[in-house]
Amino acid sequence: MNTATSIRLSIKNWAPTDRPSDKLQNMGVESLSDSELISILIGSGTQQYSAIDVAQHMLKKFDHNLNTLGKARFDELTDVEGVGTFTACKIQAAIELGKRRQKAAVGLKPTLSTATAIYEYMHPRMADLEVEEFWVMYLNQSYKLIKAMPISRGGLTETAVDIRIIMREAVLCNATIIALAHDHPSGNTHPSRQDDQLTKAIKDACQLMRIFLLDHVIVCDGAYMSYREEGKL
Repeated sequence: MNTATSIRLSIKNWAPTDRPSDKLQNMGVESLSDSELISILIGSGTQQYSAIDVAQHMLKKFDHNLNTLGKARFDELTDVEGVGTFTACKIQAAIELGKRRQKAAVGLKPTLSTATAIYEYMHPRMADLEVEEFWVMYLNQSYKLIKAMPISRGGLTETAVDIRIIMREAVLCNATIIALAHDHPSGNTHPSRQDDQLTKAIKDACQLMRIFLLDHVIVCDGAYMSYREEGKL
């Protein structure tokens, strides 16, 4: 590669108004494109490609979809030319900070009285899971969250749940209402026969303990299914 080409590709030699870091400072972070934001994390490119080029290659690898990029494994990031170990660490750290901010925005004691509220609370916790996790939210009589906890973690299509643990925790934290949620990594919101059987068994246990089972929400990325909304509770 000749010197002229190297200068043309180097962001350091761009006009200040075109450099991502200068645009961020002068025009605000919202003015940057996805590739420009990622290029700031990348820092410097290679002899052949600028940081913007590397960012664009990365976006292309993940179908220009930030959600898909957010699910990328570490080795998939470093497979992009110009992305080394440290850069991949920075990208995954930025993605994790975004997830944590989303969780924090929900609030420490949210009101979870609807399926939509349950989905919005659980989605950041389940969006990138590759196997099923089953969670229980313990609520007071005003539908305020007391605590949420994972009960089990399973395979791609199902997870085993001990109903005794669910009931014990409800008693220990004085919950009068519980809500259930688990993810379907496949993206299919339709409940399985095992989902239906488990929901019925937990509902029976709740009735025996005089605890109200508010809902069982199946969480997928961008969609959910509510047993209560479907008239299945």
